[in-house]
Amino acid sequence: MLEKFLSKANRGLLTRLLTENFRGQAGWYGIAIAAMLVVAAMTAASAWIMRDIVNETIVSKDIDRVFAISLVVALIFAIKGAATYVQTIFLSKAGNNIIARTQRKIFQQILKQGIAFHSKYSSSELLMRMTTNAQSVRQVLDLIVTSFVRDLFSLLGLIAVMVIQQPILSIVTAIIGPLAIFGVRKITRRVRKIMEQEMVSMNLIIHNVQEAATGIRVVKAFGLENYLNTEMDRHVSDVESRANGVARLEAASSPIMETLSGFAIAGVVALSGVWVLQEGATPGELMSFITALLLAYEPAKRLARMRVALESGMVGVRMMYEIVDHPIDLSEKEDAVALPKGGGEIRFNDVTFSYKPGQKIFDKLNLTFPAGKTTALVGPSGGGKSSIINMIMRLYDPESGSVTIDGTDIKDVTFQSLRERMSFVGQDTFLFSGTVRANIGFGREGASDDEIVAAAKAANAHDFIMRMSDGYDSEVGVNGTNLSGGQRQRIAIARAMLRNSEILVLDEATSALDSESEAAIRDALAVLSKGRTTIMIAHRLSTVSTADNIVVMEAGNVVEQGPQADLLGRDGPYRRLYELQLLPAAGEVA
Repeated sequence: MLEKFLSKANRGLLTRLLTENFRGQAGWYGIAIAAMLVVAAMTAASAWIMRDIVNETIVSKDIDRVFAISLVVALIFAIKGAATYVQTIFLSKAGNNIIARTQRKIFQQILKQGIAFHSKYSSSELLMRMTTNAQSVRQVLDLIVTSFVRDLFSLLGLIAVMVIQQPILSIVTAIIGPLAIFGVRKITRRVRKIMEQEMVSMNLIIHNVQEAATGIRVVKAFGLENYLNTEMDRHVSDVESRANGVARLEAASSPIMETLSGFAIAGVVALSGVWVLQEGATPGELMSFITALLLAYEPAKRLARMRVALESGMVGVRMMYEIVDHPIDLSEKEDAVALPKGGGEIRFNDVTFSYKPGQKIFDKLNLTFPAGKTTALVGPSGGGKSSIINMIMRLYDPESGSVTIDGTDIKDVTFQSLRERMSFVGQDTFLFSGTVRANIGFGREGASDDEIVAAAKAANAHDFIMRMSDGYDSEVGVNGTNLSGGQRQRIAIARAMLRNSEILVLDEATSALDSESEAAIRDALAVLSKGRTTIMIAHRLSTVSTADNIVVMEAGNVVEQGPQADLLGRDGPYRRLYELQLLPAAGEVA
């Protein structure tokens, strides 16, 4: 049956979809299917009973039989109505559960993926696949169930009535079916291509909305409203045009069915006159046949249009499986162990790494971050500083070599035990929607209110939090939009302080702070980093002056390292950076 309704590329996909989803919903689908079979049986019975209605009313004129038949008719439609209700309720239960399970599956897969995956797929595209594609899964399954159960069995039941009542007229009608299928098959090829293009345009619409909302300050500052409106108009017009194209193609199947059905009914009317008037057939048999023929029209039309709708829905299903089946570029070993306790020494051992083939960031890099000491990474942009942090946090794996913590390769340990040993404060501070208290509390599950307040005080955040309308219960807004950049950064630092881990990673952690706040945070970080392995990236050299070791990176290489006093005593890259940034007058004299 699938061979007639689906392209070869989609058959395996549909089989997988049915296998993965029907088992979990077998009970609800079973009830819905049973109700559909009852609907199909009652539909056939309503056509069959027309023979007795006409014969007893017009031919026999038996009033008792007419009353009995009327009760049967009422019973048929009551049963059909109840079965339709049951079918709708349980089909919805199964469908809604499938959407929920699909969305959970997609989201879990997204969270498992590494940074490379999120560089490939934009947030707008992932959002579309979480919503639109999950809906497509339900639509396809509902279409399969309703078409192959309710419509197919209704049609078969009505055909049986037609054949029993008027075999020869049924043969005439049967010629119409293949002609309709042939016409509809040509339509489906174009639908699939249009739907794929429409999905791309929908993604661009979501992307435009996200960019406008996220960058609204830039939009207003540079007067980009007209540009964004023009872009949105173009993408919306594309979706509108393609949606109209699909509608035209789907609608084309109706005229085909209408025309062919009209010829069939006209032929039946002409032949029925011969059968009743010259061959002695009863009016009831003819009425039963015509009723069955007319009732068969709707399920036959839905089955004829099914392939168009199915091919359209399978586009979303295929896009959903692209995310679900995307290989995990960073995975935990099956025999991964917890990271053993230790001082927190981090080593890069002959590490080679590249984001793109042929463009190496590191080539056999060797670097040590001593346990309990603070190491600062400085140097021009593109030197590999952020890549080092990404690899320490195991957001990427080296192509060769190893990154170890206390002698254990981090690829051999569980993600949870690795991340529990680390605290992170980044340059692009991210806060979750919710309260200030919740955002600081994410640093350590189960932290008490007193511990959260203590962390905020240590991060120099307590005073401004208490000035907010609801204190620690104030909403931060989407990604902290209710806070200034410096306030967001201090909340993130408080979160890291609450975590109280052995390894502290700071990526421009004070970049959004004014000089006074920076000084206060620098003192707090000095207390926090004491006795911990601390790795900090800083472009402001004033923030790294107290580091135990300063590593200068250029083009993926360590060009020099040591305490600040030693580096300033040399005529090297660090001294030149220091003079350009902090001693411009000395730079001019030199």
